[in-house]
Amino acid sequence: MRLPPIPTSEELLNKAFSRARKAASAARTSRIPSQKKAKTIEIIRIQTACNIIKDKLKLIIERTPDIESLPEFYQDYVDVTVGIDPLKKSLGAINWAAGIISQLEREYRRRIRKSRPSLASSIRREAYGRISSVIKKIGDDLDFLDFTRNKLKNMPTVDFDAFTVVIAGFPNVGKSTILRRLTGAKPKVAEYPFTTKGIQIGYLQMRWNKIQVIDTPGLLDRPIDEMNNIELKAMVALENLADIILFIFDASETCGYPMESQYNLFKDLKNIFKIPFICVFNKMDLIENIKYIKKYTIRVEDPILISALEDEGVPRLIKRLEGFLHEKKTRKTIRHAGKKKING
Repeated sequence: MRLPPIPTSEELLNKAFSRARKAASAARTSRIPSQKKAKTIEIIRIQTACNIIKDKLKLIIERTPDIESLPEFYQDYVDVTVGIDPLKKSLGAINWAAGIISQLEREYRRRIRKSRPSLASSIRREAYGRISSVIKKIGDDLDFLDFTRNKLKNMPTVDFDAFTVVIAGFPNVGKSTILRRLTGAKPKVAEYPFTTKGIQIGYLQMRWNKIQVIDTPGLLDRPIDEMNNIELKAMVALENLADIILFIFDASETCGYPMESQYNLFKDLKNIFKIPFICVFNKMDLIENIKYIKKYTIRVEDPILISALEDEGVPRLIKRLEGFLHEKKTRKTIRHAGKKKING
């Protein structure tokens, strides 16, 4: 989501009035009857200033994507990054200002035409004062839109058609290491702002298919009952992306969270996301008491024990993902064949 460059109110007014002066200078050299020239020049100044301002404000509105038409993931991304309501409010203010500037242009053109030539410059100065007042009223809105532009310029490009894996778990359980192991030695990884941290997206090829792997620090790394509304909205957005969730347990507990807390977070997420999970027990190279870990591995379905740092067990994880990808493609083929049969 890219917004055009946003000027400050002062920059916009300076540009408009500067262009108006140049237009007026050109008009002074034209062959206009002297009794009409004063009024014509002041009308040109008002028209030029108003057109510069209107064109810029309309450009901002036209080049800002319609939030409601965006996929839910992007709507929630915008909401948690800058807020949809403040964004709509500022865009509404810009639209209001464009309308008022059009009204002022018509009003002061008419007044100058009906006035004596000696009054034209004073009427134009009055118009400039009202134009300035309108633009200064939306100064904060222009500043907010510039802030929004900077915040959203690196919004992640998500492939909604790709098979998508979302990595979840507490902080420091090895999510980023697993992302890099899955996506190769030099993965295409980028950080994007979401809440106070960021998401990372990596890609790998599997059976001639692009697999999208998303790591979500700051979203899925604390108990559900401790998450705020913004985090919960972001989780809903990710639910629309994920074909499968890799839930990462730190079997060594060196992340600072006991296994019982990690398991409780897993249960909470399982209740929210109605999609397949793969449970991965990481940092097995640091484990001495296997019996303690077994109390938790037997509570989940088909756990995979790995050491991402040592690259042990990662091939088994990739093979499991291949199995899920094959199942999804098979189900999609069956559904497609069924629809063709029904439609004759």
